[in-house]
Amino acid sequence: MVTLLAGTLLPPLDFFIVNLAIPSIQDDLGGGDILGQQIVAGYAATYAVTLTLGGRFGDLYGRRRAFLIGIVGFALASLICGSAGAPWLLLAGRILQGLTAALMAPQSLALIRASLDGRDQTIALGFHGATLGLAAVIGQSLGGLLVTADVWGLGWRAIFLINLPVAALALLGSLFLRDPHTRGVERLDWVGAVLLFGGLAGIVIPLVEGRALDWPWWCFVLVVAAVVLLRRFWRYESSLGGDRRGGRVMPLVPPGAATAPGVRIALVAVALFYSIAAFFLIFSEHEQTVGRTPLQASLDILPLGIGFLIGPLTVPYLVRVMGRRIAALGLCLETIGFLAFAGLAAAFEHTAWTAAPLALIGFGQGLALPALIRLTVTHIPRAFAGLASGLVNATLQISAALSVAIVGGLFYTAAGTYGSTAAITAVSILIAALLFGSALLSLRAERVPAADTLSKVLSVR
Repeated sequence: MVTLLAGTLLPPLDFFIVNLAIPSIQDDLGGGDILGQQIVAGYAATYAVTLTLGGRFGDLYGRRRAFLIGIVGFALASLICGSAGAPWLLLAGRILQGLTAALMAPQSLALIRASLDGRDQTIALGFHGATLGLAAVIGQSLGGLLVTADVWGLGWRAIFLINLPVAALALLGSLFLRDPHTRGVERLDWVGAVLLFGGLAGIVIPLVEGRALDWPWWCFVLVVAAVVLLRRFWRYESSLGGDRRGGRVMPLVPPGAATAPGVRIALVAVALFYSIAAFFLIFSEHEQTVGRTPLQASLDILPLGIGFLIGPLTVPYLVRVMGRRIAALGLCLETIGFLAFAGLAAAFEHTAWTAAPLALIGFGQGLALPALIRLTVTHIPRAFAGLASGLVNATLQISAALSVAIVGGLFYTAAGTYGSTAAITAVSILIAALLFGSALLSLRAERVPAADTLSKVLSVR
């Protein structure tokens, strides 16, 4: 589990840890605002569009093998980023980080799903979800601390080089991983992979690049092309069928796996849940607007992380009272937390009292994320554990991009007109509404029976 959690921690950590280091990187390497934007966008876009492919690769060719390749590649990419002396080399390293993270991350959840049962699987999913959410909080805090501390004179480079010892420990631990790999000799659906990659890229790239570039015309062209490619992808996957085995091509995304009622509802709930992704960026911007330093801003968000750490630890006790409605409980607590934060922000602009609602938000998130992941993966058979993991992670990443583009865009627009305090108050209320919608969907998904046989997926056309 420690090994798998290292593979869970590193990808989202490297997305968030770079935020507070961007000004230092720009001062050192040049490139201005465009470089800062590309550092974030290059990683986020590559990671998001290749996650499903990475998960399916593990299903077909071995999850332990995929994890090993991913962890070694991610360490190499981190070394390239940490030693880069030119903007182009840093960007190349970030793209390589995205590709290798997309190969590594799905295997963690897939191996948990494929290897463990019952209570062990529930506990493991709790740790997985807690690690995934904590990475966002740790990334925000650690980025500011490392840049401020200037460890061994490394400055911003430390945010990438810190990955190396973690990757080394994960590589050592991977020698002891069990991989119950039982699939046959099916080949990867390369046509489907190319179509899906192009379709997702056409959606994600405009989301992560559009706002900063003032929505140029090519963003809209990419979105239209993406719709065409994704429709073609779905028709192609349906034409393959689900029973072509014995060395023949299996669909990259079997239609039954993605259209089962429980999966669709759970994925929408996951997407609404991760509307919170924009809050980390917005919170940092607001804090510095009201006079907080990057280090103070990184410490102010810590109550959310502490709440997230405590949340999963209480699940075994709450299950006795709430049954399987833990996701709805966590999402409702987050809703209350955001409404309370909005009220305090409006009244005081900045106050130490916001620590209480932030802790409540983190506690609710710690309950909800593992439960939502469980809701999704238990509706997809173990044979497609990598696919399930890829779908969940891809949904989280695309939702994060949507959240930053839409919720973040609303914040910056409102901040320019009404000020930062009014803007963060408004978007906090919006996020609360989206989280409550996720809570309602999670209750509905819980009522759908889980499917754990291959025939159930392959028979849905």
